[in-house]
Amino acid sequence: MKQPGFFDVEERLSRLSGLGDQLEAFSRTVDFEAFRPDLDKALAYSDGSKGGRPPFDPVLMFKILVIQTLNNLSDERTEYLINDRLSFMRFLGLGLSDRVPDAKTVWLFQKRLTQAGAIDGLFNRFDATLRNAGYLPMSGQILDATLVAAPKQRNTNAEKADLRAGRIPEDWQDKPAKLSHKDRHARWTLKFTKAKRQDDGTMPSSDLAIPFFGYKSHVSIDRKYRFIRKWKTTHAAASDGARLREGLLDKTNTASSVWADTAYRSKANEDFMEKQGFVSKVHRKKPHLKPMPRHIQKSNAGKSVIRSRVEHVFADQKSQTGLFVRTVGISRATMRIGLANIVYNMRRLLFLERLNASP
Repeated sequence: MKQPGFFDVEERLSRLSGLGDQLEAFSRTVDFEAFRPDLDKALAYSDGSKGGRPPFDPVLMFKILVIQTLNNLSDERTEYLINDRLSFMRFLGLGLSDRVPDAKTVWLFQKRLTQAGAIDGLFNRFDATLRNAGYLPMSGQILDATLVAAPKQRNTNAEKADLRAGRIPEDWQDKPAKLSHKDRHARWTLKFTKAKRQDDGTMPSSDLAIPFFGYKSHVSIDRKYRFIRKWKTTHAAASDGARLREGLLDKTNTASSVWADTAYRSKANEDFMEKQGFVSKVHRKKPHLKPMPRHIQKSNAGKSVIRSRVEHVFADQKSQTGLFVRTVGISRATMRIGLANIVYNMRRLLFLERLNASP
């Protein structure tokens, strides 16, 4: 076997390009340097006058988080695959002889961004890039939420009661190692799903309620381009409807219509939208113990055609990037979901740019 040379690597990279390297498309379409001011501000690295090994370039580290989010990787797996894959190295601008950040470095970088609360600034930075490229929020907006799983916690009833009350269980207070592994913010809830037809052809009389532990991702997308414009992270048991009044509506959208399912229908929300100048297209609920009036059925059906577009956002995040919270605590969960939202918008931009370029 001959010793690999420079042109052998170039030939392999050329073949990867021909096969459709998604990361190469990211490099062509997304200006990652636009994130540098926000990264520098959040990280606040020293000028190096005190010596020591210089930190890795923050844009390179941010691109590592993009790789990690795209492929749903742990820190350890991320380190391995950067060393293993030429496509990853090319995306990061690393050569075969360059030093690669290890798992601990990746973890510390993300921790530092989380502590600085940098994710909102990074998301808004890319949203500004989309607007400057002509992708303004248009034609109204669609709201929805989805559950995001986290590692299950096994707590006693007393511990659960303390957590719901915002207290640290007494047994955990003198055990810092145990406390660091306990997620005090994620919650259990019930996930309802349509019952499936049985083997004998019959349908169960009620839908299924499945216990679920984790967080909830709330988003508002624009109807025209389907970019995520506003978002929020809560524990899984949080009400969907109440989030509407907590900054989830985008006032810069060129149209005032708001679509959402029945979870967002309440007098408080209707009054809030009216005062803020929005036009409610929220689904109406079925009257208690009465059949749904025909005109409301038809109205809801028409709204569903538009509202269903938001389902594609969550389907993309879960099927393509395997959205899952590996970390402990609401701050890190917010960072994880925020990164997933940025990466979704990047993928959506790639799709729209290819669409516009096609004859």
